[in-house]
Amino acid sequence: MIEARHLRVLRAVASTGSFSAAGRELGCTQPAVSQQMKALEASVGTPLLVRTGREMRLTQAGEALVRHAAGIIAGLTAAEEEVAAIAGLRAGRVRLVSFPSGSSTLVPTALAALRAAHPGTRVSLEEAEPPNSVELLREGDCDVALAFRYEDAAGAEEWDDLVVRPLLTDRLVALVPEGHRLARTEGSVAIGELARESWIAGCPRCRGQLVEVCEGAGFSPRIDFATDDYPAVVGLVGAGLGVAVLPQLAVESVRPRGVRTVTLEPAVRREIVALTLPDLAQVPAVTATLDELGRAGARQSAAR
Repeated sequence: MIEARHLRVLRAVASTGSFSAAGRELGCTQPAVSQQMKALEASVGTPLLVRTGREMRLTQAGEALVRHAAGIIAGLTAAEEEVAAIAGLRAGRVRLVSFPSGSSTLVPTALAALRAAHPGTRVSLEEAEPPNSVELLREGDCDVALAFRYEDAAGAEEWDDLVVRPLLTDRLVALVPEGHRLARTEGSVAIGELARESWIAGCPRCRGQLVEVCEGAGFSPRIDFATDDYPAVVGLVGAGLGVAVLPQLAVESVRPRGVRTVTLEPAVRREIVALTLPDLAQVPAVTATLDELGRAGARQSAAR
């Protein structure tokens, strides 16, 4: 194994013509130079220098190694500088995956702050709902995943193998048309009061949670429309075609027109988190991204 420090000594000897002169150039003693040259010759298995009088002459092998040494040392120097830049957040890349309502609320605030603080750090964004987003993280296809899970939900996903950064707690709210009998209700409404309504369901996971909550209240919702698009849910409710239950973060991600939000009882909440792998949590750019997502979550909670 050829070591970079030995190549630097060889180049110094080749340029100065002696061990003592090389030592002065490198800031070490002549015996230290001699020892490192012996170690390098032992590594390559052939002599690299021949003493001729008071000077040193390179052998053919020595000349070949000096020729390559410049490129090798330059490459190592460039690598050291790049790693130092990444470690110092002057460079770096983070692959972020988020569910849609997180992408339109938490992510923009976090990434704008990250870019302002560390303009050399690049972040890419893709969208995926959990558990798919979490699988992308575990498979190495992203560095940070925004995910959620409902409190007390059956078969809740486990994240024990991941680093979990809590961002905020998101409560489900009901959406009703502005002219609905419950639109002006003060305080909370029991979900059972919506049992006879037509329902508009959101994403598959939210849809499953809706059915579970309604069945817990003693009825099965009649779902007339189902869409993954939150603005479409709001539009359908606003047109008087039914009622819906959405996470508060999803409502905040659109401009609800023609609808009213109603607080539901019993309260159903979901935990919004940022996830990463334990090794990735040590990478400065990933840590900075998690910190900014945490601040964005705190601001979102404070604004409610």
